[in-house]
Amino acid sequence: MGKAINGTGVAPAIGPYSAAIVTGDLLFCSGQLGMDPATGDLRDGVAAQAEQALVNLRALLAAAGFGVEHVVKCTIFLTNLADFATVNEIYGRTFSEPYPARSTVQVAGLPKGGLVEIEAIAQRVG
Repeated sequence: MGKAINGTGVAPAIGPYSAAIVTGDLLFCSGQLGMDPATGDLRDGVAAQAEQALVNLRALLAAAGFGVEHVVKCTIFLTNLADFATVNEIYGRTFSEPYPARSTVQVAGLPKGGLVEIEAIAQRVG
């Protein structure tokens, strides 16, 4: 197994798993909720949760020496697909072309009652 990424400035895992694992040139990021890493509280509403989830993802990437430009695949989990356009607009402010591959899936529920969760795979090139 690779090196676990957990710690200060990174939203803590809420179960028996690592926030991310680096193996070789790849970083596998666990799903990030719209949770304030300092308090563990979810932000209010899907827009604020999506923004915070992406802040948490950027912090996790940085803790491993990666940036958003290294992300090659994201999966977004939504409890309501009616929120797709809102989350899509916020997501589009984080990433630029060429955009990472992405899947968006509606789920019955998320931990802590979250409305959105974002996971990513990143690859360091060169």
